[in-house]
Amino acid sequence: MIVGLLLAAGGGRRMGRPKALIEVGGERLVDRGVRTLRDGGCAKVLVVTGAAEVDVPGAEIVRNDAWQTGMGSSLKAGLAALPDECEAVVVALVDQPDVTAEAVRRLVAAHARGAEIAVATYAGEPRNPVLFAREHVRDVAASARGDRGARAFLRARPELVTPVACDDVASPADLDTPADLAAYRRRA
Repeated sequence: MIVGLLLAAGGGRRMGRPKALIEVGGERLVDRGVRTLRDGGCAKVLVVTGAAEVDVPGAEIVRNDAWQTGMGSSLKAGLAALPDECEAVVVALVDQPDVTAEAVRRLVAAHARGAEIAVATYAGEPRNPVLFAREHVRDVAASARGDRGARAFLRARPELVTPVACDDVASPADLDTPADLAAYRRRA
């Protein structure tokens, strides 16, 4: 089973409110992220929450009480909650509304072809989402610290990483500030 893991615990310090609750096109970012993971081929979706209480139909909530310490603690909490039958996990961030189901499908397809770690790339640069085979979950969690999720693990094990070009179907642009959100709404 492929599991989707949406990191949505942050308080949105620069945004002025939790990003998970922000609506774009009449849909909360958290709902959009869950839908993207489901439509991309994830049989189950976990959402890591923290700053805001969030109920998301079709997803299991994982509470990160240490959310203020950064994304690393959210990644650890989500990975610790993976079900035993999980063979791989696709990790996505709630503040990237232009990540598409097709980008997730490409990562899942790369895994089906044997990729242990599949990373979405844009203009050749690795970004999110990222798929990890189950055998790497413990090491990924051990490397997560502060705001640095899986970056240290990925840099230490480049031989395991399969880049998956997603330029033509998605964007890694994130919404960090009210200005980012306003610009995104104007484009959408």
